[in-house]
Amino acid sequence: MKLNLCKIVDGCRLGTLTNLGKKEVQSMEIPGCLLYTKMGTAPHLTHDTLHSIQGLPVVVQISLTTLADLQEVLQEYKEGIGKFIGMPESILYCSLQDPAVCSPHGYNSMKTVSIWNNRGRKELTASKFMDIQKAIQPDWFQCLSDGDTISADISRKKAKKSVDRSLYFLDECLQLQENSPELKQSLMFGVIEGGDVLEERLRSARETAKRPVAGFLLDAFQGNTMTKETKLELLTSVIAELPEDKPRLIHGIGKPDEILECIKRGIDIFDSSFPYQVTERHCALCFSYDYQLNPESADIEEDEKTEVRKDDKKPKDETCSEAQEKDDENPKDETCREAQEMTSFEIHLKDRKYQDDFNPLVNGCSCYCCQNHSRAYVHHLVMTKELLAYVLLMMHNFQHYFGFFSSIRNALKEDKLDQLRKVISRQAL
Repeated sequence: MKLNLCKIVDGCRLGTLTNLGKKEVQSMEIPGCLLYTKMGTAPHLTHDTLHSIQGLPVVVQISLTTLADLQEVLQEYKEGIGKFIGMPESILYCSLQDPAVCSPHGYNSMKTVSIWNNRGRKELTASKFMDIQKAIQPDWFQCLSDGDTISADISRKKAKKSVDRSLYFLDECLQLQENSPELKQSLMFGVIEGGDVLEERLRSARETAKRPVAGFLLDAFQGNTMTKETKLELLTSVIAELPEDKPRLIHGIGKPDEILECIKRGIDIFDSSFPYQVTERHCALCFSYDYQLNPESADIEEDEKTEVRKDDKKPKDETCSEAQEKDDENPKDETCREAQEMTSFEIHLKDRKYQDDFNPLVNGCSCYCCQNHSRAYVHHLVMTKELLAYVLLMMHNFQHYFGFFSSIRNALKEDKLDQLRKVISRQAL
């Protein structure tokens, strides 16, 4: 993999990752995002419906949490997860955790990291982790790390432990990879840990940058346990310690305004779990990313959308109530609660006002849903609990989100990222 940067504007990096995959023939434009999947399958979508979506990312994200139990099957299969799931030509990136799922805290140790799936907890040593990677045979993978720092009560001591453990796992995994023929062509991303302690984040960045990793994952920035100012300060300081010739990836940052703030600080790649979370709460992404609009027309359009979003947020819908009841039965951290909250970039299709709204989800959108169905129809599907509602919303939300990243790259090329940022910030209520 090779990173070719063609432009850097106020920290924002525009370029291309080339020589991707084991055949080294594919490329990816940055800033960009990964295709979020559940065990290699886009949520709610078949292979055909997925490929009707425009602007699909080149790199597909799979998570170890959903694949760890397939280790024995994949070892017998011997041809890797790509061919096993019917995506032999795709570039596969294996993350440790699913960015859309919250994990319990307090189960990592000096020698093991815990992951969770439907069967419960699974402890991974560096050796066990690498054995699973050998069976999966991904193109990229996140190194084992202690990212258990997404909590409001993380101490300096815990932040230090997370860095120490992650560096230990990194050294172990690098040594195991060197002796593994199955992973010779797979690229390992080093993980930057340290919670909200600047000193530990910097130490993690400096030490990880000394190792022969292909890129860097900035972990544990999702959720609302850190203030926005703290996150941005940490990102700015940490990225200053990383080499410019390797890609930077971040998990769990999905809102458009946050994406732009991270890009401004030098992040290259994001996951696309946000459209999935929006779909799960029966919402549709409905924000403008047209930076070519003149200020007057943009202001009128945004005023109209602002009123829509204010109306959407007034009622406490059934979905949110049900989610809250589940939280009361099975308490989760603030990251999970935040993921259930509707943002100002979406509309809630369960609202009654959409039952007679025969406009598309977004005027001018070219996705299958907007070209063939109305808000009223999707509202009907949601209210009658038809699975087709999730299919149509997922198709729209993915395409809208991928279009947003395309707009970011175009704005960078045309030196108009500030205009795009203003358009987005007007909608970030």
